[in-house]
Amino acid sequence: MLKYIVVACLGALAAILSNTGIAVFNDGFRPIYPEYFEGKIDRKTLAATSFAISFGLVVGYGIPVSLAASIILIHSILLGTDIIGPFCPNNKRGMVIAGVIGALYGVGIVSGLQAVVNLFKMLPINFLTNLGLVGTPITIAFALFPAVAVALEYGLKKGILTAVATVLVRQIVSRYGTFPLGNSKVTLNQEGMALLTGMIFLIVYAVRDKKDASNANEQLVAVFGEKVKRIRKNVPLLAIMGGLIACATSMSVVAGDPISLNLLAKGEYTNAAMTAFARALGFIPLVATTAITTGVYAPAGMTFVFVVGLLLHGNPVLAFLLGAVVISLEVLLLAAIAKFLDKFPGVRKCGDNIRTAMTQVLNIALLIGGMMAAQAIAPGFGLFIVIGLFLLNKFSKKPIVEMAVGPVGAISVGILVNILYALGLYVVAK
Repeated sequence: MLKYIVVACLGALAAILSNTGIAVFNDGFRPIYPEYFEGKIDRKTLAATSFAISFGLVVGYGIPVSLAASIILIHSILLGTDIIGPFCPNNKRGMVIAGVIGALYGVGIVSGLQAVVNLFKMLPINFLTNLGLVGTPITIAFALFPAVAVALEYGLKKGILTAVATVLVRQIVSRYGTFPLGNSKVTLNQEGMALLTGMIFLIVYAVRDKKDASNANEQLVAVFGEKVKRIRKNVPLLAIMGGLIACATSMSVVAGDPISLNLLAKGEYTNAAMTAFARALGFIPLVATTAITTGVYAPAGMTFVFVVGLLLHGNPVLAFLLGAVVISLEVLLLAAIAKFLDKFPGVRKCGDNIRTAMTQVLNIALLIGGMMAAQAIAPGFGLFIVIGLFLLNKFSKKPIVEMAVGPVGAISVGILVNILYALGLYVVAK
């Protein structure tokens, strides 16, 4: 019973955080919220984007991985609540509705995980696994957004130099980033290290930019500081969220990644904690960067809360308390970083270009991901549908947001091939 209570609370709070734009789990969805806050997109577009970006990862990645070990991969819950939140109204009533649906969803994932997969297996053409390919390019491509931001602000040559350094570090970490630590191996996240490299280049260029250093632009708001203030204002809620995740992890209900999940299932708690710690180190640049530039945090923070839960396995109360402390300290760290960056006018100027770069990278990554998934579901036919949807969407009076075209196209292909198969108009390639 305690397990279901914890998961219900976790799902409810995560959905509320998503509904209010305080925190979302999908790193690719976080940069979309400022567009909504500023009125550039409406609530319907925000909700459609959340579904398009996260649904494929829930059914194609989170749920299948969870089934393998009978422990819930956190993506199954938090990507789902990313979808639930924006679909509920942006008011107190909507917040309550999101909380209730989030709680039911969390409990449903724990108790009815197999039923979802069985439902997809009943389809003539099961496209669940292939749909997970939608998210494949996001993390890989996201490491390039600093290079794009540098090119936008400081020119193509510096952008290319940043990109070359980013790719070089990625390959070095890919080749030499695994090393022994005690009885286990620690693997650095190659995309995370690549992103960190790109951000260092971006910050160095920005710090060296002395234009407007005479306080001529004093009227400008300290971009990063304001974003972090928004996050700090919600520290109590984020602390509870971090505590719930650490608590659920200590009870072997959830895990943060497939490797530590499998180690947890085998009872190798220390090795699982080491793996989760190494992964968290790689996520610091990604979570910190998106949080500082968008004002939206992640419900699991920089994922150190999973390390807490694994180290305190079997002690959910202490795990809850320490998890709350850890995520609170992370937000304080964000404030220190933002305060440092806001001292430099060149860094402040980069704010808009950083968001533009994020959007451009996500647009292309999700389009390619949608094409990859569609091609895997139905070779030839899938690409035809996604490309056609992308082109025709430009002429629509109410076009769907560009980054949603690829994922929506892939889901559409999965549905269409099942309908065509039932009509005898599609043959599964052997």
